[in-house]
Amino acid sequence: MNSTHEQINITTTWAKKNQAALEGGGTSRQEKQLESGKKTARQRLELLLDPGSFEEIDRLATSQFIQNQAHKEYTDGVVTGFGTINGRKIAIYAQDFTIRGGSLGARHAEKICKIMDMAAKVGCPIIGLLDSGGARIDEGIHALSGYSKIFMRNSRYSGVIPQISVILGPCAGGAVYSPALTDFIFMTEHISQMFITGPQVIEQVLHEKVTKEELGGSSVHGTKSGVAHVISSSEEACFASVKQLLSYLPGNYCEATPGITSFKPSDTQDLQALVPENSSQGYDMLHVIQALVDQSTFDKSSFFELQASFAANIITGFARIDGSVVGIVANQPLVKAGTIDIDASCKAARFIRVCDSFGIPIISLVDVPGYLPGIDQEHNGIIRHGAKLLYAYATATVTKITVILRKAFGGAYIVMGSKELGTDFNFAWPQAQIAVLGAKAAVTILHGKKLAQASPDDRREFQKTLESEYQATFLNPFVAAEYGYIDSIIAPNETREHVMKALRICKDKVELLPKKKHGNMPL
Repeated sequence: MNSTHEQINITTTWAKKNQAALEGGGTSRQEKQLESGKKTARQRLELLLDPGSFEEIDRLATSQFIQNQAHKEYTDGVVTGFGTINGRKIAIYAQDFTIRGGSLGARHAEKICKIMDMAAKVGCPIIGLLDSGGARIDEGIHALSGYSKIFMRNSRYSGVIPQISVILGPCAGGAVYSPALTDFIFMTEHISQMFITGPQVIEQVLHEKVTKEELGGSSVHGTKSGVAHVISSSEEACFASVKQLLSYLPGNYCEATPGITSFKPSDTQDLQALVPENSSQGYDMLHVIQALVDQSTFDKSSFFELQASFAANIITGFARIDGSVVGIVANQPLVKAGTIDIDASCKAARFIRVCDSFGIPIISLVDVPGYLPGIDQEHNGIIRHGAKLLYAYATATVTKITVILRKAFGGAYIVMGSKELGTDFNFAWPQAQIAVLGAKAAVTILHGKKLAQASPDDRREFQKTLESEYQATFLNPFVAAEYGYIDSIIAPNETREHVMKALRICKDKVELLPKKKHGNMPL
């Protein structure tokens, strides 16, 4: 029997002999990867993780279907293990495109499933760095089974641990459904692509020519499909964004979100000055958010926006207020007047569900004239998709705080975190307008016949008088406050103070939903 010293020597000799195979698919393939503008799997891990923190597992794994055992491809095209990011534990896997194009086979999938299971056991986020040609054709049903096992774990661990997908190359066919099941998707310009059916198949079947970038590049998924949450200009910038996102997330659903020392805005802005008195005049809600949330040590807003270029009529993202992590949902008057449409409903509903999964309070900033009208919206299912947002707010048990800045009309008032949907604190600014309709539309419906019978000159004056009466009677927050639908009418510049107090009051909030297997969310 060999001594320990002899065993170490044997292991060292073996490692030196197989060093090239342990590092990836060989020098030529690695150089080709770098020439294409992409980093290798191990370079990516070095960029993302704290130095020296990576503990690799299954490094010697090989495919059981390789015929020529003399040329084993260690890791089987995916590097898996644990590491830390800013001192916090994470699980990670990085597909290696230099080994068989990062394609997924049975052993490759087993490694991913193993690290996912371990992440759930130890309660830490899991990050997938995806760069793969898809299913390994020569492994047939075994590759498809591997994807199925990954999808099962994506679904089972949803809401248990944060799941983050970083697309750093092609992600095609069934492979796209694993990222789609995760909480957040990051993409990088020029190197990331996601699509179910590739350009070649589309050309053969539909006789339409399209490039990979036009079909499923980062721009498409950042602006049109809404698949991607963050788009970056480089891999370095992408990893910086991943690190920033993680700073807002707990390790698992039982943990509290990371807290830091609160940094108040360095220059207390006049919130009221940011919002025009004229209710039909647009303004940038992002300025209001930045004035409301904490600032970092470098006088930078703590707000981290998600899906910034998709459904821009609603804003979603994480921030800190009084040092605590919050989720922000806000109407954006600069885009479509802040109306709610299909895409905005889906975007906000998904974000609210993520916040609720991981115990993150939801702050809603409301300035909404209603749902976006139109035949396309109706025919494409605004009823069904709009109901998603209602369902998300109504079933969320985390702290919910709503501030109505200006307009809150009709069904859009209800859906944006109204008191009736279980919101804990509902505030309104004095100029807030809460009603079924705006003055002009309401007067037209209520007094249409009288207006039609009046002369043109009288009609204009009559219209102005009726609108003034309607505004005085209905378009103010006082009626809503009298009946308890609004908890307090607050001065705009005191908004941050009231939100902080509400967060402190609700810190230990416990709310239980009726016992059931699960609800039937409108999908």
